[in-house]
Amino acid sequence: MLALLCLVGVVWSVAKNPNLEWHTVGRYLFHERTLSGLGVTLYLTVICMMIAALGGTLLAIMKLSDSFLLRVIADGYVWLFRGVPLLVQMIFWGFLGAFYQRLIIGIPFTDVVFYSAETNALVTATVAAVLALGLNAAAYAAEIVRGGITSVDTGQREAAHALGLTPGQTMWRIVLPQAMRVIVPPMGNEAITMLKMTALVSVIAGNDLMTNLQSIYSMNFKVIPLLVVACLWYLALTTALTFGQRHLERRFGRGVTAVRVGSGPRVAPITGSEQA
Repeated sequence: MLALLCLVGVVWSVAKNPNLEWHTVGRYLFHERTLSGLGVTLYLTVICMMIAALGGTLLAIMKLSDSFLLRVIADGYVWLFRGVPLLVQMIFWGFLGAFYQRLIIGIPFTDVVFYSAETNALVTATVAAVLALGLNAAAYAAEIVRGGITSVDTGQREAAHALGLTPGQTMWRIVLPQAMRVIVPPMGNEAITMLKMTALVSVIAGNDLMTNLQSIYSMNFKVIPLLVVACLWYLALTTALTFGQRHLERRFGRGVTAVRVGSGPRVAPITGSEQA
């Protein structure tokens, strides 16, 4: 009860604070630039999660491969992208033109060039954001997928091989569908994290939600109200993603009986005929 009263007091204090300027929040909640940035945020979240899911699955399969070279490459990738802070990666891709002024496709150690272009013309702020967010998330997704794959009983693979399925067919048709029950919850968490991490795009002016709101309050100095606008949109999108995650969990968890903690197995009563 005391905690509830404290919570109500805090909410009331925030809601009635005149510095919050609810009229400013309402004005910019559906502002053209707000909605434009929101579209970029959603685009980055979807594209980068697709890269993370596909790249993470490939890396997980490589880490579980019998090939030493594939394992080393996958381990090196995960080590690099998990070790370097995401903000540093974002800035690196954003200023890739300072490292390579031109991107060239050709035959190494020869003068044969198939394609050449200015780096800054190819790697725009949006492209840099996709590379930073997608490649970084793939490293974390690889460990999530690997954990899901290893959770599937080895007997499933043996049964699939006995039916004549190839290793590739076994992985895509038998193992991964069963592993999804373990993969979906942490991957859903990664999607929510990805949504919020798109705010880092503001450091390279990526025209996302946070970037556009920052540009607005840099002119009208309404910092707190516009930050509230950002919070409301991020909370709304996070809520939508949470419901989507729960739907997927129910879908891939069909046939699995949940056992409550502390509840023991039910024993059917013995009837008189059974006692006899």
